[in-house]
Amino acid sequence: MLYKRFIKRPMDFCLSLAAIIVLSPLYVVLVLTIKKKLGSPVLFKQKRPGLNEKIFTLYKFRTMTDQRDEKGALLPDDKRLTRFGNFLRSTSLDELPELVNVLKGDMSVIGPRPLLVQYLPLYNEQQKRRHEVRPGLSGLAQINGRNAISWEEKFNLDVAYVDTISFIGDWKIIFLTMKKVFKREGINANDSTTMELFQGTKLTD
Repeated sequence: MLYKRFIKRPMDFCLSLAAIIVLSPLYVVLVLTIKKKLGSPVLFKQKRPGLNEKIFTLYKFRTMTDQRDEKGALLPDDKRLTRFGNFLRSTSLDELPELVNVLKGDMSVIGPRPLLVQYLPLYNEQQKRRHEVRPGLSGLAQINGRNAISWEEKFNLDVAYVDTISFIGDWKIIFLTMKKVFKREGINANDSTTMELFQGTKLTD
């Protein structure tokens, strides 16, 4: 496909570069505020699988403290997620550093979200197809429920995107994502601080 092979990557590069430049004052404010409220390091880094399951380092702004119990173990997520951290998540401001991942070519503006490396052996053959394209800042799953839908629904939407990728489709997702972020819809699953871990899809008769 012409768009997928020759247009999508240059568009990603231009959009991410422009966004980083325009948002640079906001980056400075966020870095200083996060350092003051949550401490250092300001960035959260984690290995994630990308195109063809190639592992890369994902960048986010940190949203949790490093609070530990008397034995030195980290407290549960809901104990470490502050009001400020929750604000960063609900507004998706914590994901702004991923624009650097897009600029580098690890990610795309639109595509299936990059998930944990530990999920790789749990995917069935259909679900593995989500790695046929670069992971994205947003995708079909994010505009159709985000963390409020099941893992299976997410993966079905991811593969549907892979099969129908197009210029018009990407821009439609971009605009709908902006609307979702503005309305803060589908950030968490029910009352959970983060989405429950994927345990694999159960086979049915």
